[in-house]
Amino acid sequence: MEKIVLSGLLPEEISSQLNLTPAFRAKQIFKWISLGAESFDVMTNLSKDLRASLEEKAALRSSSVNQVFRDSDGSVKLQIKTCDGLLIETVLLTDIEGRKTACVSCQAGCAMACAFCQTGHLGFARNLTAAEIVEQFLFLEKECGELQNIVFMGMGEPLLNLDGIRKAIKILTDKEGRALGSKRMTLSTCGIVPGIYDLADNGPKIRLAVSLTTADEDLRKELMPVAKGNSLADLKKAIAYYAQKSGRRVTLEAALLKGKNTGPDSAARMVEFARGLDANINLIPWNPIETLPFEEPSREECDAFFAALEKAGLNVTMRRRRGAGIKGACGQLGSAKFSKE
Repeated sequence: MEKIVLSGLLPEEISSQLNLTPAFRAKQIFKWISLGAESFDVMTNLSKDLRASLEEKAALRSSSVNQVFRDSDGSVKLQIKTCDGLLIETVLLTDIEGRKTACVSCQAGCAMACAFCQTGHLGFARNLTAAEIVEQFLFLEKECGELQNIVFMGMGEPLLNLDGIRKAIKILTDKEGRALGSKRMTLSTCGIVPGIYDLADNGPKIRLAVSLTTADEDLRKELMPVAKGNSLADLKKAIAYYAQKSGRRVTLEAALLKGKNTGPDSAARMVEFARGLDANINLIPWNPIETLPFEEPSREECDAFFAALEKAGLNVTMRRRRGAGIKGACGQLGSAKFSKE
């Protein structure tokens, strides 16, 4: 875009790029953006001349909502169009206690090619900008009301866009704006070991979730190509390091695939992997994707796997399916449409 996009800037950057004086004007603009302002006209504490000048030089956002999908379970999925015509998706999920969480994307498409994930079959277009990440959150708040929780586990691999994630978090946590708490933020990765160390050493200090899926090395390489360069042994060391450095328990996520990773041997391997880690295991019965060669696990498979982990003394939960009716559940993003129109 030719205009300066303000949603991806901190107050001091807004002041600098727009040459604003006095400097507090930038804080006022930043606050309006965090409140969901869609035009400069609503910024009534700015003069009409300043608002007119801003309209010429700047844009509040770089993307727009293309479609809204609503599920009967309360989930909402937004299909968002970027300024260069790419379509991405973001989802609002509500848990059994009524807590709302924004699940935002960090890339258009994904290069990780996990076999069981719709997004992984789309290919990769580019990283999203900090503005495009922040805008997803703001769009969801407009549709669903105030949100306090955010997870970076939509489309794409967050650890391959850490610069964008870090900038978005700075904007969303800034006390002059939305002021979200970092304790309510989670990043989910498919297991990129160097990225986990980078996050541990350089922040931000947020919660970490790792898509493990299976602790069988060969099967993991088959299902998740990232495993070919990030061994389970190295991944476990990185997870332990992150938990120790951050002081926060890590979540191990496992998408359960019928007849693939749900048997007693798979459970035993996961128990061994989790032993000694400060971790919670979140089991996710695979969400159906018609074009992929997998099946949903039976209730009996899931219960047996859960029981084996629980018997071993592990902290384990079973994720409730949310958003499947709008193709907004884990692994389903990108079903509506991805490529440029």
